[in-house]
Amino acid sequence: MGYTTPEEWDAHYTDGKTFRQLGDGERRLLDEHVPAPGSGVALDVGCGTGELARHLADSGYRVDAIDYAPAAVDLAHEGSDGTGDITYRVFDIERDFLNDLPHPAYDLITFRLSFAFIRDRTRVMNLLRERLRPDGTVCVITPFAAAVPDSKRGIALDEEEIGLLYSGWTVAERHDADGLAFVVLRDPASARVTCAGKKRPSPHALTGAGVVVTDPVGRILLGWSARRGVWELPGGKNDGDEDFLDAAVRELEEETGLKAGRRDARLLALLMDSTHGIPRMTAAVRVTAYSGEPAVTEPDLIRRWEWHEVTDLPALAQRLFTPSAHVIDAVWPGLLTGLPPVHRYPIVPAEVPEPTQQAAEAASLRQEMADRLIEDGWMDSGSTIEAAVRRVPRHRFLPGIMLEDA
Repeated sequence: MGYTTPEEWDAHYTDGKTFRQLGDGERRLLDEHVPAPGSGVALDVGCGTGELARHLADSGYRVDAIDYAPAAVDLAHEGSDGTGDITYRVFDIERDFLNDLPHPAYDLITFRLSFAFIRDRTRVMNLLRERLRPDGTVCVITPFAAAVPDSKRGIALDEEEIGLLYSGWTVAERHDADGLAFVVLRDPASARVTCAGKKRPSPHALTGAGVVVTDPVGRILLGWSARRGVWELPGGKNDGDEDFLDAAVRELEEETGLKAGRRDARLLALLMDSTHGIPRMTAAVRVTAYSGEPAVTEPDLIRRWEWHEVTDLPALAQRLFTPSAHVIDAVWPGLLTGLPPVHRYPIVPAEVPEPTQQAAEAASLRQEMADRLIEDGWMDSGSTIEAAVRRVPRHRFLPGIMLEDA
């Protein structure tokens, strides 16, 4: 079941296909571990036909049931008997703005048979953690990879993926619900990103490139190396007769499937440190344009690619590969603190073209800020100060700060 678009999921539901019904074991664990508090509000992500949402409503929750497939939401509406406080909405948890959800915060956030279909799991979970009320809970109910045939691997999580799910939570419990993994996550734990090296490399001249590439709204692409237990940028060693820019665009395509030209790559700095006593030179390369979507092409090296919010990197729950951290610091100086020592040799200023959508959003926020300052009497309309406030991209001088805060 390799569905990737709302249209494919619509076809799934309109063809009469569905998922296993909510079992007695799930109901018992839900009632035991996440009983509804007074005025409790729940968010059911990937609600499907609404069976879990109706159970939560019967348990006393006000429920926001969301799914990005309109056909699923229609079926959920049809299956409702009108009792219980449930709001159904077509909503893409990965791409839509969470401010558009019906409620600003939740006591319970559930993923039933849906978490395995989320691509940028770390980013989504980081965003949802911020939407939990104090003492709130995230509950993930998922098939386990060892219990499903290889043809259905895409609907399940394995031990490593469940372990990643635990990262960043003080309380992480796992129960069995009729053969499904029932994961309860509570109390988000504050963390600081740590860096990690790899095993001793084969003896040779260690030179290569680390590539920073961002999506249209400024999210950075990182790959999870299960073998090494680190997040890392695309990139790798350059061949003997290959310069850093050629190596960067080649490695980007070989590792992720994203295609870029040499003209789209900018060399920002050379970074030199050492590993196991061997000098290591990393070229910090910024790719400003590309085509395609990230894909796992070398699963023995990188298990998955995810877009991450740049502002989430300082608190990344898992380790970040040291050279990747140095390259990120070359693009956003000061974003990451406490980095291992490195010799930095800047090539060009770190200023790079800004993603179009991010620039447009920042410009809109500047206009709103200027209007508010004039309305509140802090600034005169038509003044040179107003012109500066509307024009200066203040967020470009505040790496790691959300656009709204800048």
